[in-house]
Amino acid sequence: MGLSNAKIGLIAGGFAAGMLTLAFAAEPLYSAFCEVTGFGGTTRVATEGPKEMLEQTVEVRFDANVADSPLQFRPLQVSQTVQIGQHGLAFYEVTNPTDAEIRVIASYNVTPHMAGPYFNKLECFCFSERVIAAGETRKLPVVYFISPNMIEDRVAKNMETITLSYTFFDSGTYNGPRTEVSGPVPTALPSALPAAPAAGGAANPATPG
Repeated sequence: MGLSNAKIGLIAGGFAAGMLTLAFAAEPLYSAFCEVTGFGGTTRVATEGPKEMLEQTVEVRFDANVADSPLQFRPLQVSQTVQIGQHGLAFYEVTNPTDAEIRVIASYNVTPHMAGPYFNKLECFCFSERVIAAGETRKLPVVYFISPNMIEDRVAKNMETITLSYTFFDSGTYNGPRTEVSGPVPTALPSALPAAPAAGGAANPATPG
C-alpha cells in the first residue's frame, strides 16, 4: 500500500529539517577539519617547535586583506627566508582611521594549499576578537615554523615559496571559528630560537616600533 500524503509530508519535512541542521553544522566542522589536517591551505597551530633545523630554505611571503571593515592592515615585512624547522617572527600592523572603536576577527590561510599541513604557528592573532580603538595603531606578531616533515612529502618538499595571508572581518558578520585571547603578546623571539632573516638578507626580523 502506498504512503499517504500526510506521511510523505512528514518524511519530507523531517528530511528538510535534517539538511538544515547539517548546513548549520557544516561550517564549524569543516573549519575544524581544515585546522587539524591543513586542508585547503589552513595552517596548523603548534604548542612547541621542532627538534631539528634543516639546511633547506623556504621564502615566506606575507599578505594582508580587509573584508568588510574600514581598518588599514599591512604586513611589516614583504618576506622572510627561513630554514625548514627554524622559528620565524613576523609582524602585521593594523590601524583604525575612524573615530569609533572597531571589533574584528582575523582568519588566515597559506598558498600553495599543499603547504598547509607543514606551516605551523606558535603565536598568532587569528580567530579571536580584537577591539581596535579609534585612531589606534597596533602591531600584531606571528611566530611560525615550517615542519621538517615537509621533506618527506614528494610534492611539497620542492616548494620554494609560501604565502601567509590574513584577512580581517567585522566581528558581527564573521562566522568562522573563534578562540579567546590568552597569554602575553611577544615582541621578540626567545633567545634560544634563531631569528628568521627578513627580505633582502637582513639578519633580524621586523620588530615593533
